[in-house]
Amino acid sequence: MELLKQRILKDGNVKEGNVLKVDSFLNHQMDIRLLDEIGKEFRRRFDGQGVNKILTIEASGIGIAVVVAQHFDYAPVVFAKKSKSKNLDGELYTSQVTSFTRGTTFDVQVSKKYLNPGDRVLIIDDFLAKGQAMMGLLDIVAQSGAETVGCGIVIEKGFQEGGQMLRERGIHLESLAIIDRFEDGHVVFRDK
Repeated sequence: MELLKQRILKDGNVKEGNVLKVDSFLNHQMDIRLLDEIGKEFRRRFDGQGVNKILTIEASGIGIAVVVAQHFDYAPVVFAKKSKSKNLDGELYTSQVTSFTRGTTFDVQVSKKYLNPGDRVLIIDDFLAKGQAMMGLLDIVAQSGAETVGCGIVIEKGFQEGGQMLRERGIHLESLAIIDRFEDGHVVFRDK
């Protein structure tokens, strides 16, 4: 997706430790016009899959998932919570996730009320690095008896193992921008 790649080159900031900050337009302050184009592109890539639920993980995936859902006939968005709260009650699907960015392991939870057998789930997230968040979300969908139709990622760090791992498992993975490497503080995209 050329529009996204150009925005990453213009406003992205490569930090130490292979961290790409895109908080000025994607996951802290959000450019809604760009997110709308991202939603259109995910619809194009997953069209005809019968998506009736969008699943993401808090917090940075939520805004993206909400805009994407508008392009899937306003499918409900469900997000996995990273910590138990007083208003998360009843039976839960739970999976353990290790965060590359935070360097911590935690349980993610989704209420059993919101994912059911027969649901066709599209998982959406902002970044894919080592794939641990995706594996946790895939596990939750499997626990529910729903079907994962695919995973839509805005930015994939292609030099880390997450994308390869998911593709080897037969997951329909669509990443809008795949970073091949960081070179002298600059982003180098993978050619398809």
